[in-house]
Amino acid sequence: MGFRLPSIIRSRVSSSKAVDVPKGYLAVYVGEKMKRFVIPISYLNQTSFQELLNQAEEQYEYDHPMGGLTIPCREEVFLDITSHLN
Repeated sequence: MGFRLPSIIRSRVSSSKAVDVPKGYLAVYVGEKMKRFVIPISYLNQTSFQELLNQAEEQYEYDHPMGGLTIPCREEVFLDITSHLN
């Protein structure tokens, strides 16, 4: 039971992280607790999402602490931005 946005998938971090990312999607880590989200790769072309990628580049360069793409913003901000991308 829970809230699920249509094109964004919340996933649990498991031992086989790559297995639960469907083709055409990308796992990202967001917020203080590094919550994992699986998003469509089409988001990468969106201007508002590219701003988040620029922030990630400025903060982490190419050294992402979770091993995957880490977005340095609050979870609420991320959800607000991605909810407008469809």
